[in-house]
Amino acid sequence: MRKEVVVLTIAVVASALMVIDLRHRNRQLFAELQTLTRERDGLNTEWGQLLLEQGAWSEHRRIESIARSQLMMALPSADQTVVVGAARGAR
Repeated sequence: MRKEVVVLTIAVVASALMVIDLRHRNRQLFAELQTLTRERDGLNTEWGQLLLEQGAWSEHRRIESIARSQLMMALPSADQTVVVGAARGAR
């Protein structure tokens, strides 16, 4: 009878230690999950801001303004424009 009590006591203590270890791991993983969730949310916010910035930088008016001011480009006049037509049957 004494032997059985010792075995059961060891089993209970081992089980309690396993529960403690699992709870500790659970808390660590939950903290890591929270950190990663915050990081994901921050990256999603940054992605949205970058999409807005990309839209602003690629706006046609901005590109045309830079082409005119920095590259000295301008629309051709009517006498500088040549219309090229394709021959019938040619593709």
